[in-house]
Amino acid sequence: MESIGFIGAGRCARILLGGIGRAGALPGNIIASDPSEPALTRLQQEYPFVRTVGADNRAAARAEVVFLSLHPPVFETVTSEIAGSLRPEQWVVSLAPKITLARLSAWLGGHARVARFLPNAPSIVNRGHNPLAIAETAPQEARASLRTLLGHLGTVVEIPEEQQAKIEAYALTAAMGPTYNWFQWQELVHLAAQYGLTVDQARAAVREMLQGALTTFFDAGLPEDKVMDLVPVRPLAEDEETIRNIYRTRLATIRARMTP
Repeated sequence: MESIGFIGAGRCARILLGGIGRAGALPGNIIASDPSEPALTRLQQEYPFVRTVGADNRAAARAEVVFLSLHPPVFETVTSEIAGSLRPEQWVVSLAPKITLARLSAWLGGHARVARFLPNAPSIVNRGHNPLAIAETAPQEARASLRTLLGHLGTVVEIPEEQQAKIEAYALTAAMGPTYNWFQWQELVHLAAQYGLTVDQARAAVREMLQGALTTFFDAGLPEDKVMDLVPVRPLAEDEETIRNIYRTRLATIRARMTP
C-alpha cells in the first residue's frame, strides 16, 4: 500500500495507525480528514507524519485504501459526498457496525471494492481479533493486499458477505469486551498498591494472574464449571448473577439498536 486515507480521525484511526506502525508497515502517504479540529490535532500529535486536511473528505478519499471511521448517522451523507472522487482500484473500508456492504456500495455509487472491518482495541499492539467482510463484487486478485495490511493488526476472521451480521456479534463481545474488564483490572492494581505492593509489583501480579487465568479457562481442558471451582473463596459470589444479568440485558439492548 502506498497511501491510506482516514475519513474520521478518532479512536479507530489511532488504533489502526498504532498497530500498523508497530508492525513497521505504514505507507509513506497518510491523510486524514475530520470536521473536528481537536480530533485532527490529537491525531497529528501522536502521529506527526499524518497530513490533515480539515473537513475535506474528498482529499482523504484519494488514497489507495480509504477507511471510514464515522458514526452511522453520517455515513450516507459522507459516502455520497466522496462517491464521485473514487477510482475503481481503490478500497473503501467501513469501520462501523450496522452499515451493510450493500448499503455502503449503493451510497458510493456502486463502488465494487468495499469491505467492513472491525478493529479491536488490542489491534494497537497487533493482538486484535478482528472480523472482515469483503463484498463479492471486489475482484479476488485484489484482495491479498488488503488482507496483508489488515493482518498487521492481529487475527483477521473473514466472514462471507451473506453472514456479515456476525460482525455485530463480534462488536458486542470482542470489540467492546475490554471495556467490560479493564476498569476491574485497574481497580485490582490500585488496591494491591494500597495494600502494600509497589505499583510495579501490583501490575506484575495482576498481569500474570490474568494471563494464567486465560490459559486455565481456555486451554486447561477442564469444563467451565470445574474452572470456576478451582478457587474456593469467591468474594463476589453473591453478585455474580447480578453481573451476568447486566451483561444479558445491556448487550441485548445494544444488539437491538445495532442490528441493520
